[in-house]
Amino acid sequence: MNLRELRDVLIDKLKTDDRTVRYDRRSELLRIENTNSKKGVTIGLSDLMNQVRGQGTAAIDDYVQVVDRTLKSMETDVHLKGHERQIFPVIRAASFPQRTAAGKQLLCREHTAETKIFYALDLGGSYRLIDRELIEREQVDEQTVIESAYFNLQALPTRARKDVVDHNFFYFINYNDGYDASRILNRRLLERMKQRAKGDLAVGVPHQDVLIFGDLVNPAGYDMLEKIMMKFYAEGRIPITILPFIYEGGELEPIFVLSGKRKTPGSTDQKSDE
Repeated sequence: MNLRELRDVLIDKLKTDDRTVRYDRRSELLRIENTNSKKGVTIGLSDLMNQVRGQGTAAIDDYVQVVDRTLKSMETDVHLKGHERQIFPVIRAASFPQRTAAGKQLLCREHTAETKIFYALDLGGSYRLIDRELIEREQVDEQTVIESAYFNLQALPTRARKDVVDHNFFYFINYNDGYDASRILNRRLLERMKQRAKGDLAVGVPHQDVLIFGDLVNPAGYDMLEKIMMKFYAEGRIPITILPFIYEGGELEPIFVLSGKRKTPGSTDQKSDE
């Protein structure tokens, strides 16, 4: 399958009488919009093609389901008041736009040099990123939204799958609930994993639907971490960062993994407002 074929499949599955489709050949972006509201979703075909190569056509079906639910949710009136238990933090790449396609300013906070924190209202099968216009319309305090998000995050399960490679332990949290990567904001979880670690504790959020911990005790662990991050980043529906972090002293420090050694460009503080 090539990009043109992928584009045609997506259009066939997502276009309806109430939606319009625009394709930008230069940027390889496909825009699906609800005709009346002009709200929609922009799909990066190159990123999705990487997932298809790694996972097969099942990746297309999964992606279509998510996009379809998201488009439908955009036509539903949402409210923050009375739904505080449905607010969660969402980790995105530092380059993720802070405004919607309609120009609305999203509620956002800094996290690391590689990542930012956004906030979402969970709608069941999808979620909506919270913008400042919604906060003002609902007359809800911004800090209340942020505190609710972190409180709800603490209640999410954190059981991990464990793999062992050359005496290095790797843990994968993957509930596919939209908030796997967001669990990196759970300081209690990070501290618990740090206490358990025999070596350096690495933390990775290559894409939205996984949080990776690595207990690295030798160079082979760093080599394996590099491979894991590259693989997950390429296959993720919403990629975040290919760089892992070392967690030390309450800080997340991004690292480059090179031939079993790590090169550190500098420390960045983790801000979780807990």
